[in-house]
Amino acid sequence: MNSEKMLFVVGNSRSGTTMMGRILGNHPDVFTFGELHFFGQLWSPAIASNIDLTDAEQLVSKLLCLHREGYRTHGNSNSHLEDARSFCKTFSNDAISPEDIFRKFLFHEADLNGKSIPCDQTPRNIFYVNEILKSYPECRIINMIRDPRDVLSSQKQKWKRRFLGGSDMPIKESFRDWINYHPITISKIWNTAVTAGDRYACNERFITIYFENLLVNPEDTVSRICEFIGIQYNSKMLLVPQVGSSVNTDRPEQMGINPKRAGKWNKDRLKESQLNSAELYFCQIINEKLMKKHNYELLSFFPNLILIVVYLFSFPLKLITAFVYNLDRIKNIRETLKRRLQLLI
Repeated sequence: MNSEKMLFVVGNSRSGTTMMGRILGNHPDVFTFGELHFFGQLWSPAIASNIDLTDAEQLVSKLLCLHREGYRTHGNSNSHLEDARSFCKTFSNDAISPEDIFRKFLFHEADLNGKSIPCDQTPRNIFYVNEILKSYPECRIINMIRDPRDVLSSQKQKWKRRFLGGSDMPIKESFRDWINYHPITISKIWNTAVTAGDRYACNERFITIYFENLLVNPEDTVSRICEFIGIQYNSKMLLVPQVGSSVNTDRPEQMGINPKRAGKWNKDRLKESQLNSAELYFCQIINEKLMKKHNYELLSFFPNLILIVVYLFSFPLKLITAFVYNLDRIKNIRETLKRRLQLLI
């Protein structure tokens, strides 16, 4: 493996990617970034081409803004333009590829923080695994999978993060989370994300980790990941703050992995579930094949037919509204729809 190791933590959103990023970031050699969304939002393979120095400066300023201020709370990227110009002074006047700029950026920021291995933990990169493997031959990809019903439950409650410890969350982001949620949409995205990852199950630079296994057997799971990456396991890697839940209030003073985070949808007591029977129905019927493949037990029950009709009728409107509200996060519309929802072929 090349001495310049790169790590990418990918998977469906709310599947433990942030926790995995924090775990890896506790290693003395690894620096974990927040969600950078380079692939799909800042750069699109469908319109890939080399860029000049001016465009390179704009790209780096956006990356700096996302890195320093956070993906969901960042402001104006122009405020980082001077630092971007300083960074880009090492570039030649010739056109340079955005992928190479991204690599240089990751290693530069990791080095500034005294680390040698950069780690990008953007969940959505699961839809760009092919591009990542081709662009960065020295990289390793950790793919996170979680029970789709837990994912659905977490996505349903995600808009509440502002009141559970994410006090810096802009109101528009909480509204975005509410708009984005629909059981059919979220279930379909889980399906396409897991399907995308399954294509690389035999790739030696790609490993799949189940969130539930991480919670129950953290030492064995993280040791396995370290062996896959080629770094030494350190027990301090497991000392992550218990924050970021969509259900529980942040407890940053509590360090370690909480095994109770699995099964939040209460599979044993449907009447007390955070999901109603119609939501569970759509989740299971859309993902039945993949759930069986990944050993997630299906629950037998009779759904509320009225709610099923309500969700079916509301789906088109909710999907269109979410699409319009998220246009600012899409570099190439057709490509994004094709990769995430398979709506265009």
